[in-house]
Amino acid sequence: MPFLFSILVIALMIGALIDIITRDNALVKHLPKMVWIIIVILLPLIGSLLWFAIGREYGESGVPIPRMRRAERPMPRTDVRPAPPTDTRTTEQQIADLDREIEEWRLREEIERRRRDGDASTGSAGAAS
Repeated sequence: MPFLFSILVIALMIGALIDIITRDNALVKHLPKMVWIIIVILLPLIGSLLWFAIGREYGESGVPIPRMRRAERPMPRTDVRPAPPTDTRTTEQQIADLDREIEEWRLREEIERRRRDGDASTGSAGAAS
């Protein structure tokens, strides 16, 4: 029985070494290929298992490993067209409307000032009585 276990460990180690050596550098994860070879040689069982578990990049043709997908962010809309104008008045009409609005605010201020002056004069006369 121990003999069979040793044969399996050696076969696993040889398989891992062959896989590491023949694999492209872009498909090796976490450590360089040379470090993985040293780990598998020094720790045959654990190194081989680690290689197949975390060191090897499984492509589309290999064993599928479930991975969490990143949530896709919606792309912001980049609409560079200017918004259509909502005011159909001409510039002269807009200026005339603004002038009327300014005059209206000036008259309101005048009314408010007269009201305060009237209240102040009434209030002081009423306090003197």
